[in-house]
Order: sequence, then C-alpha cells, then structure tokens
Amino acid sequence: MELTLYGTSACHLCDLAEQVLQHCQSLGVPLLIQKIDISDSDELFERYGVRIPVVRDAAGRELGWPFDVTQCLAWLEAG
Repeated sequence: MELTLYGTSACHLCDLAEQVLQHCQSLGVPLLIQKIDISDSDELFERYGVRIPVVRDAAGRELGWPFDVTQCLAWLEAG
C-alpha cells in the first residue's frame, strides 16, 4: 500500500508518526511511505499546516495525528 506522510523536518510528532508506520511495516504490513515536507508548498502548508502529521492513502483517505499502531492498523484494514 502506498502512503504519503505529510509533515515538516522539524516536527517531532511527524517523527513519531513515521515510527508508527514503520512499526506497522515490521508487523508485516506492506507499506511504501513517501514523506512530503509541507513547507516546500504554500498549498500543502495551507492545507496541513495545523494538522500535521497526516497520512494519506492512494484513495485520498487521511489519518490525522494522534494515532497509535492499533489505530493505524485499523485504518489500513478499513481501506
């Protein structure tokens, strides 16, 4: 499953979200994660600036922080 993780380089919550996704991978969930720094785009910064980190799947579904491994797995299964 392809996912996009929206965040910024100086965001500790984004680091935590990435760790959650990596934990899901370690449990056998096949994920391809692309990290996008929203500070590189005015449009993305406006959309996600106060919401990061946000994970988005190829279908457009979004999972906003806070989430843990259990919530992430449930979100992935629901897709």
